[in-house]
Amino acid sequence: MAGLFLIAGLGNAEPGYAQTRHNAGFWFLDALLKETGVPLRLQPRLSARVCRTRLHGADCVLMKPDTFMNHSGQAVRAVMDYYGVEPARLLVAYDELDLPPGTARLKVGGGHGGHNGLRDVFRHLESTDFMRLRIGIGHPGHKDAVTGYVLSRPTADQLLAITQSIDAALAVLPELLAGRLEAATKTLHSRD
Repeated sequence: MAGLFLIAGLGNAEPGYAQTRHNAGFWFLDALLKETGVPLRLQPRLSARVCRTRLHGADCVLMKPDTFMNHSGQAVRAVMDYYGVEPARLLVAYDELDLPPGTARLKVGGGHGGHNGLRDVFRHLESTDFMRLRIGIGHPGHKDAVTGYVLSRPTADQLLAITQSIDAALAVLPELLAGRLEAATKTLHSRD
């Protein structure tokens, strides 16, 4: 695939939220940054922390919005505009209530499933045709408990399972960045 690729991890930028389930997208990006050894730098005019690097032979921009989750789209759009990235070359990683911890899924298009960060990305991009990495965090069992659940820390067992799913997602990135989304999806989805 030619051109620049953007990988955005969604989460809440405030330090108090760092270990909460809602920051699973940030955890994915942190694991990716550990592999690259390249630090993110705050770009205030983009409302994001950003770096540019080569990853598995692809020219990539990695980013975390420097906003609350509900305003993620503003930062994603600003980075896309600044670097000239098309929606088809965007991967957004985020926490997914409808998947159990230990499960990660790739998809293109579809709805936001009630995820406020993704909803804001939709609003700013005016497109849903981008790649998503859905990182399972499980569901508390009742919709009234969702806010408290996503803004709290996972149990040790859940954290281990989430970390393993992030590792599995990182393992298929070379395929995805080479334009083989179907192969990456098949490999990731067949692991559990």
